[in-house]
Amino acid sequence: MTARYTQTAAWLHWVMAALIIANLVIGLSDGAIGSIRAHKAIGLTVLALALVRLAWRLAHRPPPLPADTSPAERRLAGVVHAILYGLMIAVPLAGWIMVSNASELRPLTWFGLFDLPFLQLDPAAYAPAKAIHSALGIAFGLLVLGHIAAALRHQFVKRDHLLDRMTMSSTQPGQ
Repeated sequence: MTARYTQTAAWLHWVMAALIIANLVIGLSDGAIGSIRAHKAIGLTVLALALVRLAWRLAHRPPPLPADTSPAERRLAGVVHAILYGLMIAVPLAGWIMVSNASELRPLTWFGLFDLPFLQLDPAAYAPAKAIHSALGIAFGLLVLGHIAAALRHQFVKRDHLLDRMTMSSTQPGQ
C-alpha cells in the first residue's frame, strides 16, 4: 500500500488548490471572471490556510517519494514545494499590502462577514506591492501548471501511484 499524507494535509492541499486556482482565474482575468472582492477574501483565506498548512507540514513528515524517483527529481520536488509554500504566503501578503496602501481605501471584508485591518505602511508601498503581487501571481500560475503536469506525468506516464499519497482516504494514520 502507498504511504499517504494525513487527512488534514490532504484536505488542506485540495481546498487550497481549488482556492488558488479560482483566485488565479479571477486575478488574471482582472475580475472579468468572478469579483475582485471575492479575490481579496479568497487571497486572505489562502494566506491563513497557508500558515496552518506550513505548521502542519513542519509537524508531520510527508510520505516518501516512490523508490524509482531520481535524486534530481527529488531535489526538484523539494524546491518546487518550497517555492509553492512561499508563494502561498507572499502573493496574498503582497495583495494585502497593495490594497492597504491604495490611494482610495475600500473596506477589506472577508466574504462580507467581517472587515480586516489594513496593513498601512506608506502610500509609496502601493506600486511595488502591486508589481510584486502581479509578477508573483503569474509565476504562481505557471508553477501550479507545472505542478499539475508533474502530477499527471506520475499518474499516467510513470504510473507510480504518486497521486494516491494525496487522496482523502479514511484509513490514513495521524489525522
